[in-house]
Amino acid sequence: MGKSLTRKILEDHLLRGNLQPDEENAIRIDHALLQDATGTMVALQFEQIGLPRIKPELAVVYVDHNMLQLDYRNPEDHRFLQTWAAKRGLHFSRPGNGICHQVNTERFARPGKTLLGADSHTPTAGAVGCLAIGAGGLEVAVALAGHPFELSTPRIVKVRLEGRLSPWVEGKDVILEMLRRIGVKGGLGNIYEFGGPGAAALPVTARATICNMIAELGATSGIFPSDENTRHFLRQQQREEQWVELKADADAEYDEEIVIELDKIVPLIAQPHNPDNVVPVEEIAGTRVAQVCVGSCVNSWYPDLALVAEILSRGEGVHPEITMTVSPGSRQILDTITRTGVLEKLTSAGARILEPACGPCVGMGQAPPEGIASVRTFNRNFRGRSGTLADQVFLCSPPTAAAIALRGEITDPRQLGDYPKIEDAAPVINDRMILPPLPQAEAERAEIIYGRNILPPPAQSPLPESLEGKVLIRLGDNISTGSMTPDGALVMADRSNVPALAQYCFAKEDPDFISRAQSEQGGFIVGGENYGQGSSREHAALAPKQLGVTAVFAKGFARIHRRNLIAQGLLPLPIPEEVYRLANIGASWKLPAVREELAAGESHITLRINGKKFRLSHGLNKREREMLLAGGALAWIREREERRAQS
Repeated sequence: MGKSLTRKILEDHLLRGNLQPDEENAIRIDHALLQDATGTMVALQFEQIGLPRIKPELAVVYVDHNMLQLDYRNPEDHRFLQTWAAKRGLHFSRPGNGICHQVNTERFARPGKTLLGADSHTPTAGAVGCLAIGAGGLEVAVALAGHPFELSTPRIVKVRLEGRLSPWVEGKDVILEMLRRIGVKGGLGNIYEFGGPGAAALPVTARATICNMIAELGATSGIFPSDENTRHFLRQQQREEQWVELKADADAEYDEEIVIELDKIVPLIAQPHNPDNVVPVEEIAGTRVAQVCVGSCVNSWYPDLALVAEILSRGEGVHPEITMTVSPGSRQILDTITRTGVLEKLTSAGARILEPACGPCVGMGQAPPEGIASVRTFNRNFRGRSGTLADQVFLCSPPTAAAIALRGEITDPRQLGDYPKIEDAAPVINDRMILPPLPQAEAERAEIIYGRNILPPPAQSPLPESLEGKVLIRLGDNISTGSMTPDGALVMADRSNVPALAQYCFAKEDPDFISRAQSEQGGFIVGGENYGQGSSREHAALAPKQLGVTAVFAKGFARIHRRNLIAQGLLPLPIPEEVYRLANIGASWKLPAVREELAAGESHITLRINGKKFRLSHGLNKREREMLLAGGALAWIREREERRAQS
């Protein structure tokens, strides 16, 4: 049988393993990506490894999340990242240059490369045939030190796209259709590889939207072939020499195949409070709306914004009851819409133009009013992510958002008549805001400037013989990492200060959790299915650890968060419904022989609750068991290095 594109790239980067089912494989990482919200912890943990320079061929730090400089904290974090990147060998994308996924796809992503990013939407680069995977900050720090990324053999799912998109239907509707079918946890362990005649008709900008939101399926990554559309995109970016044709063999073998008939998709919209709560727009037409936000890392390409501008130009502009914002994804996009007149059309229609940054997508301003719809072209609508706890956030495509902005209520864009024709516009390439690292000789003399709010993460200590504590909180299904460490300007300013950040842990779910954890001096968390969905932020593991949490029990874990827990020395244990029902707050649970059982390689761990004994299947592989025994990834690496030095 032939090979899939994904298999070809994995085999080309395979350092250990055979890509057999349930096997863990070591994958060489070519490129790395980090941003300011995750970057300071990546940098601090890289410093603990003790290397003078990063090992991958390319790594970039982007400042795009913590842009509101309310006091000294964010600017000092940015200064730290800039000086650290210059000394350690990373490029630095300055504040205002754009969102990491947008700029990375424009200027750095290459067909056939592997990319590991400290952000869950890293798979955006799959739009150009790059195998891009989101990870926690510590795992990226380890990759920067030259260690491979350990990846359990993924299921490779072919998504065969048939036909062509109808007018008023966009790439956003394709990924919303996938979310409607598969759900926010249905993609766990999968890489989605797109192909078929419909894929060939999609430009890179539409592919980027689909690959970006593949993360919302819980998937490992998504990837498109590198074809003539990719070549055209790279030519516009003046990088055509980096193009190479990459595709699956005609007789490639896949673990599963799904078919999506593009011409049968209608305009779709995700209702609160999960991206898979998808319905046709026409079903909820007429719903009153207070806010429309266009942009973010998923729908802020030139065609997206030009289309919105044309639609708004048809009527009398933004409806008087609507507040509308537009966030260009990069400085390059901002320059392009300025030169082509798109910016003037947007502002004349009444839209507010924000700087190229994550902005309202991560609760950095523009919080909506309570209890009334905010329609956004973003990728997530988890409760409270907008900055308003009682928000009502909907997700849709740019033309649907523009139709809603015109009418003041949820509107099927097909009601607007003929679909606008958008002319392609080549960007002007200007990399002035991307600073290269210092040459090595100069870097050796350079100083890293640490900010006052930058503190090292909690120390990693060996796993004790037993773990005992009280249940501190019991949560339902689909709890996101944004519940563990919230988004928003006030909280995100403390991303470099775990003790301060921990004071917001689960504040949206249970305001008493923090005082309970402090009075009990730690304990256990119990969650439902898909615990830890959403952002890759390792702070969602660090904050509970700071409060004394030693283990997390859940019916099921999201991929990145489970890895983050292990990397920080916190034990993730799957539990059946029977155990979940016993998780009353204040109940005493005990793992009486956890160290002995893990060290012996046993497949189960003993849990005792009120005299009852349960044997929990932990699902940990050998490397994960060793990491937990050592106390986390950094401690495990130090142990290995010490053993190597002694031998």
